[in-house]
Amino acid sequence: MLIRAITPADIPALFAVRTATDENRLSREQLTALDITEATVLEKLRTTYSGWLCEDEGKVVGFAMGDRATGEMWVIAVLPSHIRRGIGSELLEKVEQWLLSEGCAGLWLTTDVDTTLRAYAFYRKHGWEDDRIENGLRYMRKKR
Repeated sequence: MLIRAITPADIPALFAVRTATDENRLSREQLTALDITEATVLEKLRTTYSGWLCEDEGKVVGFAMGDRATGEMWVIAVLPSHIRRGIGSELLEKVEQWLLSEGCAGLWLTTDVDTTLRAYAFYRKHGWEDDRIENGLRYMRKKR
């Protein structure tokens, strides 16, 4: 497996992974309603966002992105077939280290309020702490 920086050419594959997750799955239509399209992701990558992906035999199986302007861990997604192989942990660490190297004093993310979902335990295991629940989302923080 190969971890590498995301390039604009990877954007279609990112959407294939994001729409195939087994928890917090969003369709293309739902993503579009949130103003998350191939064009908006490309624009993000051209500004303050960066990310990494994991390839297995040439196929994208996971990715993560963050925003250096705000310190947000914006998205992490791994295909169900590749869960529990350490891919998510590696991708999360890459984004966290990049955000910190860019001068972010504290990192934040949003996730589902349901603590029984795998994501909540994953973030807690990696040092993220609950901050607040607002507008149906759980906000978590990680200090430098």
